[in-house]
Amino acid sequence: MRTTTRLAIAFVALAGAAGSVAYADEHYGGGGPRHGMMMRLDKAMKDSNGTITFDQFSDAMNDRLKKIVADNGGKLTVAQLADALEKARFEQMARRIIARYDSKGDGTLTADDITSREKKVFAMLDKNNDGKIEKSELPKGGRMGHRRQWGGGDDSME
Repeated sequence: MRTTTRLAIAFVALAGAAGSVAYADEHYGGGGPRHGMMMRLDKAMKDSNGTITFDQFSDAMNDRLKKIVADNGGKLTVAQLADALEKARFEQMARRIIARYDSKGDGTLTADDITSREKKVFAMLDKNNDGKIEKSELPKGGRMGHRRQWGGGDDSME
C-alpha cells in the first residue's frame, strides 16, 4: 500500500474518531465514537439516495478537525490537536455547568446562581431540615458506585 494511501486512511480514521466523540457528546449525550459516526453516516444516507460517495462521507466527518488543520497551515501537530481537543472538552463542560447553575436562563453565571444552587443541594442533603448536614445524611455511595470518603475515611468526621 502506498504511503499516501496509508496517510489518507489514517487521517480519515483520526477525523472520524475525533469528530465522532465530539459530535456524539454534543448531539446525543454520549454513546461513544462509533455511535456518533453511525448517526452522521445515517443522516448522510437519508439526505442522499441511500448511498454515500466519498465526498459525502468526508462531509459527514468532523468539519472542525479539518478547520483546525487549515487554521494551522495544513499541518497539525500532536500538541495543536491536544490543545484543540482540550479546549473543546472544557467548552462542553462549561456549557453543562452554565446550564446547571444558570437560574435566570440568560446564559451567564453569577455568584447568586452559584449560591442558589448550593442552597438547593444543601437542602437536599439536610434530610431532617435542622439546618445542619449530619454524617448520616450524606450519600452512602458516590457516582459510578464508588464509595466516597468523607472526613478521614473512617467513621469520624475529623
